[in-house]
Parts: sequence; structure tokens; C-alpha cells
Amino acid sequence: MSQPEFAYEADPALVRFGASFVKSEAFKLLFREGMALVEDTAEYLDGAGRADSSRLRRSGALTYASESMRLTTRLMQIASWLLVQRAVAEGEITAAQAQREKDRVRLASQEASVSPQEFDELPERFRELVALSLRLHARVVHLDTLIAQAEEAPRPRRLASPVAIQHDLLKMAFGASQAAR
Repeated sequence: MSQPEFAYEADPALVRFGASFVKSEAFKLLFREGMALVEDTAEYLDGAGRADSSRLRRSGALTYASESMRLTTRLMQIASWLLVQRAVAEGEITAAQAQREKDRVRLASQEASVSPQEFDELPERFRELVALSLRLHARVVHLDTLIAQAEEAPRPRRLASPVAIQHDLLKMAFGASQAAR
């Protein structure tokens, strides 16, 4: 008794989430938001952040230095992801090339490295930038997961004709001996 045949292949008529998202206004807004956060953070760390960190006690200054490195790493991961996705949207690279690029730029989650008490001792503006970067990072990781799943998921398509499928279903329902009569 034969089973209906299925093949898994991408249906070119399907709209892929990644391809549609990176060309949307929502992505453009996310891109501007991410790049603005990178710029704001760089401006703060190079300016007021230096003055703020110089007023911290030694342990606070060490915490600030450690967390600022984590902050800049997180923002560089976000910026890299955004730039790759924009390149896909503008047709500079394919979605498949973007997926391969993920091997170089990992959106690694970062666990808290300091206690809440130590974090609360850091300058207020710095804490705000860290919080904004963490929220943006979580959004980007979520979108990246959705895009990857949508791009990787095969879509089932029947290869047999509708008549052959019905014939096979009858064979399965009544057995090969009954269908042959």
C-alpha cells in the first residue's frame, strides 16, 4: 500500500517574514533607533561618562569599566545585525548570505555580571543606556529568531495529482485488495 508522496521545498509564492520585515517601515524605525542608541552611548562614554566615572569609588570605577565594555559589545552586535539586515533589504546580499554572516556576529545573551546594589551605584545615565541596550538586544534576538525560523522552515507540497492522492487514500481506507476489485 503506497502512501501519498510529500516533498518539502520552499514555495516561491510564500511571503517570507525576514524578506518582508527588513523592507518594512518597522525595520527602518528599529534601524534608526539602534543606530541612535549607538551614537548616544558613544557620545556619553566619551564625554559625560568619563566625568561620571571619575567620581566613583575604586570598586564602582571597576564596575563601570566592566559594564561599559559589555555595553559597547552588546551595541556592536546590535549594530552589526542591523547593518546586515539592511544590506539584505537593499539587495546587497541575500538572506542566505545574511544567515552565514550570523556565524561571525553572534547575538550572545549576557548575564548580569554585577549585583543589583553595585549596578545601582553607577551613574543614572549609564544605567539608562544599559537598560535601553538590553531591551533593544532582546528585540533584535527575538526578530533574528523569527527570521531564521521563517527562512529555514520548509513548506510541504504534494507531488502527486489530486486524483492520485484520492486513489491512495481509498487504498489506505479499504486496503489494497478492495481497491483492486
